[in-house]
Amino acid sequence: MELNEEKHSWLSPALGINVEMLTFGTKGFPLVLFPTSMGMHNENRDFKLVESIGWFIEAGLVKVYCPDSIDKHSWYNTEANPADRVSNQMLYERMILEEIYPAIKEQTGHYRIGVGGCSFGGYHACNFAFRNPAIVAAMFSLHAKFDIKTQLDGHYDDNVYFNNPVDYLAGMEDENLWKMQIFLGSAEFDMCLDSNYKMAQMLGIKKIPHTLEVLEGEKHDWPAWRQQLPKFLSMLDYDKIYK
Repeated sequence: MELNEEKHSWLSPALGINVEMLTFGTKGFPLVLFPTSMGMHNENRDFKLVESIGWFIEAGLVKVYCPDSIDKHSWYNTEANPADRVSNQMLYERMILEEIYPAIKEQTGHYRIGVGGCSFGGYHACNFAFRNPAIVAAMFSLHAKFDIKTQLDGHYDDNVYFNNPVDYLAGMEDENLWKMQIFLGSAEFDMCLDSNYKMAQMLGIKKIPHTLEVLEGEKHDWPAWRQQLPKFLSMLDYDKIYK
């Protein structure tokens, strides 16, 4: 399978550290895939998530971007002050918006993108999408939890609120959220199953269109994610992306 893999590396002005990213494909709808907890740019390739959507890449329907995470400096940095953990997360979002997103627009011609991820990467996808609905046309969150407060040792402030989808979603009125194609994946034995039911319920209360799939007999692991992501991509309304 020829996926046109390329590696990119740069010193991030937003983060002040070196960032690496893999891209796959040459054209199509841009899809940013975040890694799982403390994962890096190569994880979604090494665990064959990228390969699972290879047909879409080869067909020129999607171009995939796999950046590093900085979870070890943010949500999982237990040695840092909780407020600093959230601040580092916000710098990470700034890096995506100011350093990766402009390159995506230049390379693909798309100003609206897709974001996705598995497990903690699914949280990143959801949070980025809901915080930036004007530029996100589709969101794919697989087996994620959406309440980030457990990472912060009881600390809570406005920055936590606005990075915690289960808190801020209820108050959102951006019309772009109703235009977004939202896909939630979980499984019968997924430790995050209840979180996905609750997120679907929140979206339903606001009458925000979404899809929730729960795989029978599967658990919180890569085989399920490799099954769900290509299925969700096959359900994507590509015409709607341009509206």
